[in-house]
Amino acid sequence: MASTLASLFAGLLFGFALASPPGPMNAIIAEESVLGGWLSGVRAGLGAFTADACFFVLAWLGVVAFVETVPAVKGVMVLAGGVLMCYFAYGAARDAMSETDFVDVDPDDDRKGFSKAFVLALTNPYQIVFWLTVGVHMLDDRAIDVFSHVPYVSESLAGTVVVQAGSLALVVGFFGGILVWVTGFPATLVAVGKRVDRFAPVVAGASAVVLALFGVFFLVDAVQTLAPMVV
Repeated sequence: MASTLASLFAGLLFGFALASPPGPMNAIIAEESVLGGWLSGVRAGLGAFTADACFFVLAWLGVVAFVETVPAVKGVMVLAGGVLMCYFAYGAARDAMSETDFVDVDPDDDRKGFSKAFVLALTNPYQIVFWLTVGVHMLDDRAIDVFSHVPYVSESLAGTVVVQAGSLALVVGFFGGILVWVTGFPATLVAVGKRVDRFAPVVAGASAVVLALFGVFFLVDAVQTLAPMVV
């Protein structure tokens, strides 16, 4: 019982820590939250969550590993991700210029955040690499150093939380941690947006910059991967 609870807690930490660092997915969630309200932000978060669930199943079936063995497939996915990020960056920039304050819209007004985040997550190289390296082993009988795989803190916190994989509790906790983030992060943004003037356009503008930077980076990476194959 104690080991199950430990695995569940470690999974919660793992999922929350991986979902929280700045990146293209949180840029989408942030934009949807401040321009469409809490429910819109949660929908976007659930899009990314659903993509991770799909990756988990594909990793378990061995399909994800196929991407690593065929560089052309990975390159095309990175290219698609870069194009989508640049496209969404344009939309976020347009929203930033058109909005002047926080907009708490009708909760039934779907800004298509779910589909945006879901499609983007499926082509997000960071998520692909995670499921190729760490995620695919979450059901294996091996030790996982939770924080060694988290961006920005891997060096400082590596070795502090080590859990034995192969436990269903670890997987449940992992996805539970992601759910905590994708519901709590939009709630925080909405709470601040209702109190700070011009918060929404600033966040939308910052989201546009993040998406554009990642988009250009991924486009360059895709070109470097695919160019030698067509020469």
